[in-house]
This record gives sequence, C-alpha cells and structure tokens, in this order.
Amino acid sequence: MRQGFENIVSKVKECGKKKVAVSVAQDSAVLEAVKEAREQGIADAILVGDEALIREIAASIDMDLSAFEVINEPDVIQASLTAVKLAHEGKADMYMKGLIDTKNFLKSVLDKEVGLRTGGVLSHVAVFDIPTIDHLLYLTDVAFMTYPTLEDKVHIINNTVPVCKACGVSLPKVAPLAAVEVVNPKMQATVDAAELTKMCEEGKIEGCIVDGPLSLDLAIDAEAAKHKAATDRKIQGDADILLFPDIHAGNLVYKAMVHTIPGVKNGCILTGTKVPVILTSRSDTFETKVNSIALAAVVAEELGKAKK
Repeated sequence: MRQGFENIVSKVKECGKKKVAVSVAQDSAVLEAVKEAREQGIADAILVGDEALIREIAASIDMDLSAFEVINEPDVIQASLTAVKLAHEGKADMYMKGLIDTKNFLKSVLDKEVGLRTGGVLSHVAVFDIPTIDHLLYLTDVAFMTYPTLEDKVHIINNTVPVCKACGVSLPKVAPLAAVEVVNPKMQATVDAAELTKMCEEGKIEGCIVDGPLSLDLAIDAEAAKHKAATDRKIQGDADILLFPDIHAGNLVYKAMVHTIPGVKNGCILTGTKVPVILTSRSDTFETKVNSIALAAVVAEELGKAKK
C-alpha cells in the first residue's frame, strides 16, 4: 500500500490536534497555511506578532481570528522570544517561522533561557511524497548542516529516525549517499558511509538499517539495483532516509525534486530540538507549509511519547 502525505494527516487526526506557536505571524502565506491546518484538524495556533497587521491580513484572506489566540508584540525580536517561550514551556507543541529572517529566528530557537536546545546537534529533514515512489523519502541534511563530519552524520541519523517512526516507518533504511557505491579512500563520503554502516552493525547506531556508500540510483531505484547486480546490498532501491554528504548535494537534489517532478509534495522541519521547528522559506508553496505543520504534529506526538 502506497504511503504519502495523506497518511501523515491521518496520523495527526489519530493522535489529536496539536498547537503551533507562530513567530512574527503577520505573514499572509503563513496565516493561510495555519488557517488550512486548523480546518483540516491538524493544529491550532497561537499567533505572536503585530496584532494590527495580523488582523489586517486575516481579514484579507477571510480568516476568522476568533478561533485563534493572538498575542500582540510588534517588536520582531521580542515576538520571536515570546513565541518560542510558549514551546519551551509546553504551551505549544511546535514552533513556526513567520515574517522574520532565518538568522534571528534561529537565535530564538537557540536562546539559552527560553529556546529549544536539547544539548544535541540540530539538523533538517525534508520529507518527499513522489508519485512514482511507493513510500515517503526523508532527505537530510539539505538546508542546515553544511559539511557534516562522521560524528555529525551519526547525529543526523539519530535525529531523522524518530521522524520516520512518527510517520509509521518502524525500521527505516538509511542510505549514506556518494557518487559511487564502493569505498574510495580519496572520496571521504564513501569512507564515512562505510564507517556508518559498520557502526550500525555493531549496535552503535540503533533503530535503523544503514547501508553505504550508495549511489542515488541504487538507493531509490530497484531496477537500477538489479541492473548493477547489487543483490547483496541491504538496500536495493528501497531506502527511506537519503543521507547526503554535504549541503550542496542535498540542496541540489531537493530543488531538482521540487521544480522538476510533477505532482511532488514535501514538508520540512528542523530536528534535534525540544519540539519540532517549522522552518519554511518564503519560496515554499502553501501546500508545503501545510505539509510541514502536519509533519511537525506527528513528530511532536512521537516526542511526547518518548518523554513519557
């Protein structure tokens, strides 16, 4: 049975509506997404920002604000700190970026007093629903960690596995990607991939299957795996997590998927934080923002279970 974003939305409805705190909420695209998320039963929202502007935008998109809590804080920096504090104190299950630049938004996430630090490494995961693939793909890291070391890659895997499990993948398959599928000492990505595979086999990385190095075709295309006679691999075109060697490779693949695959859907969150962080960009579509809220909601449920 094919797995897509509709399965994530169904899981949200099973676990109950979550609440998202929006930082600097006077953004029409974000308010439209928040409105849709509430109508779909995904999440309620606390809107923090310039109340006059929030109400003006809401009126222009026919959004009834009586269903939302609005906290007036015209100052952008203070609004972000007020919003993140709601998540820090457990009054919100997720934290979302509004009309604030990424640098200052991340400052609020990392704030020592009211932020969402856990002491671990932060990383980004983009979840893709591609019509020609029967399961969701989890791309990491395509937006946050630039040149991850071997240790960083372990943290990225550990951050991403719970996202997979929240979406219903009990034992995700992790493909550390490289240009080739054999170890070449001159290509650090292949060396790291082999070491990650060994660490998983030794129980140092848990809750998943790691098989690398793998080229992208072997990771996602079963026919390519057959053609290359890769029948001895743990992953033969059925990878769940695509672990990129650096941000360039990840970002290029991400944008190629977004802009060239008809019918593709995706959602993104920042992980390694106390609660899921929805860090969408101005260029992301309305659907991507709604999908990101749904993704954050199921991950918030999983994090809540883990704490208990």
